[in-house]
Amino acid sequence: MAQSGPGVIEIFEDFTGPEWIIAETAASGSSGPFRVVGQGVADADAGITILESDATGGGLNGVAQMVSPNASDNDAIFFTTSMMFDVAKMGTIIAEARVRLPDLDTKEVFFGFSDLNTDTHSMEGVLIHGTGTTTTLTASDLVGFHFSSEYTDDDDWHGVYNGGTTTGQTASGSTDLNDDAVAGEFQVLRLELAPNGRVEWYIDGVLKQTVAGAVSTSVDLACQLGLEIKATGSNELLDVDYILIRANRDWTV
Repeated sequence: MAQSGPGVIEIFEDFTGPEWIIAETAASGSSGPFRVVGQGVADADAGITILESDATGGGLNGVAQMVSPNASDNDAIFFTTSMMFDVAKMGTIIAEARVRLPDLDTKEVFFGFSDLNTDTHSMEGVLIHGTGTTTTLTASDLVGFHFSSEYTDDDDWHGVYNGGTTTGQTASGSTDLNDDAVAGEFQVLRLELAPNGRVEWYIDGVLKQTVAGAVSTSVDLACQLGLEIKATGSNELLDVDYILIRANRDWTV
């Protein structure tokens, strides 16, 4: 069809108000432009809250706090889009989030893209899991940042990928970005997915890794940010200042 109107898709959420309240018990919901999903997310103690003012631990700018379920060790909560991104047709695709971990214990975090976004989405069960020096790439198609308190190098972000022309690395030392998450401090995580499948990982504006053929150029992907617990009995937290996603519109559909 003829090209007209906006040629760029931009999703920017600054978390200025909409919540998925803790008491909500539906299987999925929404906060801003994102679906909220995850295994156990219907539990009455899980959800998305909006921090209020600096007195609540840093609510200036608009900050969402992801609160995980806590009944089993792979309960999770995710922000996710629909599976709406095709790298070859819509690249270069940019995804960026400013996030803060209140602590670095008993949790996994993923920010990036995958070909999965069900209501019962989890990391360990369907997406990715890190333990010791091994990364288990469960999803056939994924690319992004991964943090696991169960890695041997348990403070570092890892740049993970699977499904492109380059085989996904399962040795965590090969994807270790050598950039520590710091408890209580915000970091900016940024991915750039080129139309040929090359991906660049940036942390706080510094290029940390480039992999040619890291992601499929034909599989439809969803962008997502997820938090999963690794021990029962306590809710895990992840603070999110903003999420930005930018892609070219596919005019062929």
